[in-house]
Amino acid sequence: MLQKILSWAKPVAGAAIIALLFWRLGSVAFLDSLRVLTWPTLLAAAGIGLLTTVFSAWRWCLTARGLGIRLPLRGAIADYYQALFLNATLPGGLLGDVDRAVRNGRDTGDVGRGVRAVVLERTAGQIMLFAVGAAVLIAHPGLAVAVADMVSVSPALLAVLAVGAVPAAGVVAVRLRRNPGRVRRAWRTATGDVRRGLLARRTWPGILLASAVVLGGHLATFLLAARAAGSVAPLGTLLPLLVTALLVMVLPVSIGGFGPREGFLAWAFATTGLGAAQGLTVAVVYGLFALVASLPGVAVLAVRLVARHRAAEAPEVPHPAPVPAPAPAPVEQLIVTDVVPPRTLKALEPAAA
Repeated sequence: MLQKILSWAKPVAGAAIIALLFWRLGSVAFLDSLRVLTWPTLLAAAGIGLLTTVFSAWRWCLTARGLGIRLPLRGAIADYYQALFLNATLPGGLLGDVDRAVRNGRDTGDVGRGVRAVVLERTAGQIMLFAVGAAVLIAHPGLAVAVADMVSVSPALLAVLAVGAVPAAGVVAVRLRRNPGRVRRAWRTATGDVRRGLLARRTWPGILLASAVVLGGHLATFLLAARAAGSVAPLGTLLPLLVTALLVMVLPVSIGGFGPREGFLAWAFATTGLGAAQGLTVAVVYGLFALVASLPGVAVLAVRLVARHRAAEAPEVPHPAPVPAPAPAPVEQLIVTDVVPPRTLKALEPAAA
């Protein structure tokens, strides 16, 4: 029951944020995001998306290798593109990652380990984002106040957080009391996975590099969206806002990625004197750029669906009938031929007669 409530409450909260922005700012900011799109900016967004996807897939390969999973980079890139497209088009923004986790787990014969590899890969990216975001919020405490104010005036978001947090805390408390041994085993598994998948000597430098490149790619896409939307604000003003927007996007209350990002940037641009309408346009353009960057996932989905359809329609090749084995020789003959050579037996036949 709780799962059903959360599955509906999250997209409803995102829709409520979009509706509030539409009511307060009108449709001009949304329509401006479509007018500013040009082929050069779309190609640039696709190029940045290719870079971030390749490094994200490489990070996934490294974490999977640390857990003992063999994951080729080429297949990981295809799976990652498919996951990005599903994340960008389905509510919640996580169904694509669930799909690639289960797919990889089935391919390797261990779904649990495949899921943990994806969780570790996403966790590595979030740690990098949280570290940079914490530094930004410490350097710009006004942004932290803006985030807190935005959350406090969003009843839908507060309702989702309350509905999700209180029952989840109760479930965790009950499980801790009923089965403490299972919780301890899960904790040992998680800490062991972190040591092998993230902190191992042969994996953590590559994971750190990949996470930095991916975060830089997201910020570059945001900056491209800001310039396309007509913002002339200096980098020192824009980058803290964009990093904080990435933090806000972690909230799982979006509709295909839209919702909290638009609400925060409209609020943040307004508080810094850049205009709420321009902040909303930047957020929508970023979402469109992210969607364009994930479009190769459509090709991956199409190829796999066609291959699956052909495999289902392929005629079943009948197996050839087994050839019957020759009848075994009599026991007496086997014994004699094993002891006396056949040539000797032939020579003895006349004498026996």
